[in-house]
Amino acid sequence: MKNNRYCVIMCGGVGSRFWPYSRSSKPKQFIDFLGTGRSLLQMAVDRLKGIVPDENIIMLTNEQYAGLIMEQLPQLKKDQILLEPARRNTAPCNAWAAYHIKAKNPDAKIMVCPSDHLILKQDEFRRCALSAFDFLDRHDALLTFGVKPNRPETGYGYIQLGEHAEGDFAKVKTFTEKPNEELAKVFVASGEFFWNSGMFFWGVDTIIKAFHDLAPDIAQRFDSAAQVWGTAGEQAYIDENYASCPNISIDFAIMEKAPNVYVQQVDFGWSDLGTWGSLYDNSPKNRDGNVTQNCKALLFNSHNNVIAVKGDKLVVASGLNDYIVADVDDALLIVPKSDEQKLRTYVNEVKSNFGDKYL
Repeated sequence: MKNNRYCVIMCGGVGSRFWPYSRSSKPKQFIDFLGTGRSLLQMAVDRLKGIVPDENIIMLTNEQYAGLIMEQLPQLKKDQILLEPARRNTAPCNAWAAYHIKAKNPDAKIMVCPSDHLILKQDEFRRCALSAFDFLDRHDALLTFGVKPNRPETGYGYIQLGEHAEGDFAKVKTFTEKPNEELAKVFVASGEFFWNSGMFFWGVDTIIKAFHDLAPDIAQRFDSAAQVWGTAGEQAYIDENYASCPNISIDFAIMEKAPNVYVQQVDFGWSDLGTWGSLYDNSPKNRDGNVTQNCKALLFNSHNNVIAVKGDKLVVASGLNDYIVADVDDALLIVPKSDEQKLRTYVNEVKSNFGDKYL
């Protein structure tokens, strides 16, 4: 049964909310943010040990990152890397992965993971993943991990539990996009809502059927080339046709519409390491609540800051509270932590005023 288990890792994002550390030439998933000697992508692969065989790991990425993946994960073969010629969000890429894997193994069960998550309890993560695969053996289901919330987080989506299925599994009642703080407090207090982790499990036939039923415009594009999947013509077909796929997430296209969506309730120290604020939350702090990321800093009368500076530059600051200071190469970012949700807007302004030079 283990040989039927696959993992698709989505690692093609630009990571603009981690600018200026995360650049288009080397996004956050390829960076060692935590000082462990392993990038976020490498850590994502490391925790799959004992869950899926190495040869059943598939990378979904943008074509410009193939070299970075091979450099950081030399154990992978080239045919384990699917190169998107255009960014079309997570529904088209998951459809491609499903058709690609089905050509290799029509009995496959697939786990889908983003490449930039932090998981602190590795053993518990493996237990939950193996339990999820076992659930798929008994149910025709589209499954997601729902993370037990420990605070009213407004940066995550939420899943409301529906009818109990078995053990830690339940039908999904509702999905809610990022709520405001007041609603997030209600969600957490109710005990019915869990964070949407963005990790999924499904059988290959189950997800392909879901695309046929709920996103036929995507399914038709892949059905029309059934003869090329798993052959030398696959990438050529994708290069020619992928850009015509709609730009839509797997959540909107499938998960929020399908009748057979389940959630597994988990608690394995998860964080979507998608923002400077989440990095701050998950990093060790000094007595003043400051986080310094692999740099030298002298901070006076300064509290609850995150300071990230590359190179041998010394940072000296006084009277600085609740700020992000990130300096790398040719860009310096200084913003209040409360502004981190505006960072994409700032990056867009950088592009509008200076082109791609600083991106």
